[in-house]
Amino acid sequence: MHWWDKAAFAVRAGTRRFGFVTTNSIVQTFSRRVVAKHLEAKNGVSLTFAIPNHSWVDEKDGAAVRIAMTIAKPQSKQGRDAGQLWCVTDESAAPDRVVYAEAIDIIAADLRVGADVTVAKALKANNRLASRGVQLMGDGFIVTPEEAARLDAASLRHPARFRSGSSDEQAVIFDYRNGRDLASRPRGIMVIDLYGLNEAQVRDRYPPVYQHILASVKPHRDQNNRASYRNNWWLYGEARSELRKAMRGLDRYIVTIETAKHRIFQFLPIATVPDNMLVCAALSDSYFLGVLSSQIHIPWALAAGGRMGMGNDPRYTKSRCFDPFPFPADVPELLKDRIRAEAEALDALRKRVLATHVDLTLTKLYNVLEALREGRALTEVERDMHDRGLVTLIRQHHDAIDALVAEAYGWPVDLSDEDILIRLVALNKERAAEEAHGLIRYLRPEYQDPGYQAPVNETMDFGDAAVVLPDNIIPWPKTLPEQVTAVQSILTTSGSPLAAQDIARSFKGKRAASVRPVLDALTGIGMARRLKDGRYAA
Repeated sequence: MHWWDKAAFAVRAGTRRFGFVTTNSIVQTFSRRVVAKHLEAKNGVSLTFAIPNHSWVDEKDGAAVRIAMTIAKPQSKQGRDAGQLWCVTDESAAPDRVVYAEAIDIIAADLRVGADVTVAKALKANNRLASRGVQLMGDGFIVTPEEAARLDAASLRHPARFRSGSSDEQAVIFDYRNGRDLASRPRGIMVIDLYGLNEAQVRDRYPPVYQHILASVKPHRDQNNRASYRNNWWLYGEARSELRKAMRGLDRYIVTIETAKHRIFQFLPIATVPDNMLVCAALSDSYFLGVLSSQIHIPWALAAGGRMGMGNDPRYTKSRCFDPFPFPADVPELLKDRIRAEAEALDALRKRVLATHVDLTLTKLYNVLEALREGRALTEVERDMHDRGLVTLIRQHHDAIDALVAEAYGWPVDLSDEDILIRLVALNKERAAEEAHGLIRYLRPEYQDPGYQAPVNETMDFGDAAVVLPDNIIPWPKTLPEQVTAVQSILTTSGSPLAAQDIARSFKGKRAASVRPVLDALTGIGMARRLKDGRYAA
């Protein structure tokens, strides 16, 4: 990316164009920032051609990577120009034949066209809830259950929760999970966790544990270049203190594997220490598990996080996938309860299946589920996994969650992935504007901002009082043209600007989330204007 950066500056200074073959990690968060800097700059560059994800074909012993290709030129006076985006659709006959789907549009920093998820801003509503798990920086922390019993049998009697920082917590050895444990089968290992204790406290209270890590961790830490790792050798390299604070008072939390073939969310008990390759959300409410597991969030995660490595596996980056994601707002409690019930049932069913059949894994179950969704005939092996793994029941729970979460947003359940992304990007923009005015829809307000008081008027009109219209008087039209006509009529006859919430009150059973895309469509074709305060005018 150093050379991509230099070449982009050269083009902005007068060079005609440049092109690079890079690894496909160019779409990952860190690398993407370099590209975005030049695309979004005044007198910046435009991508004229890109292939985001392509197999690498080299001589024998060539690198086992996947690559991307980018070509850029100076922007025109009108701004960023459209380019050709080629996406691989079939490489089964590579290198002799590769099939592409071509699109011509403005190419974003994540090498996509359409909804630009790279412009989404982190929301205060999601702040301080998600983090990667701990990074040990020393294999000596890992022990078997037998070693744990020998080192500190008391820990096995007090497994209520992993350490949150209090020096009077008794247990120091806990269950430990990494990505492979969740995607495949747990290894049955445990981990020493001494967070909140100084060296003297460890030596005096847990002598066998101290001797163990003195011999197995300290020699390696002594060689580390970072002083904090050397000086605090009995503690994890990255202990994730903020995550521990967020988990106080919870009995479980949500995790997903950072890089995995299938984007799956599940609960882990609070007594389990998560590895660095797990992304954790300090949320114990199964309503949030349902939203994260839905076909509203999954396309967002795939687009925002990018893909990684030779396996071309999706990567879930907390700062791009979780922090900017706009959760549903103003959801009736009855609907939340239905989402909770389905999410709990899904999580319990998967855990029960895996406990019963030791040869099955989450990856295998979701490989079969993917085949079902594609309508592909199952092989004998897949049919056996389907029957024992109750995959059709897993699918039913997912389908129910998808429908309920779509209802929570007020959106149709059959939206395409691109339509979902367009709506989520627009919703993120709206939430960011709300937060700038002081309205923050915290997921866990009692932890994130105790004592927070939302503005009395929870619309984007923070000046004049919201316009009140008769409630539930117009049925919501079934077709988009009819919806556009109905919304335009209300906007035209109102005589004053209206917020999306105000217009939604004119339709039976609809919320702002249903009306807003129609208003944005009217704005796009010049039949409405969006004002600075978020309201719309004819």
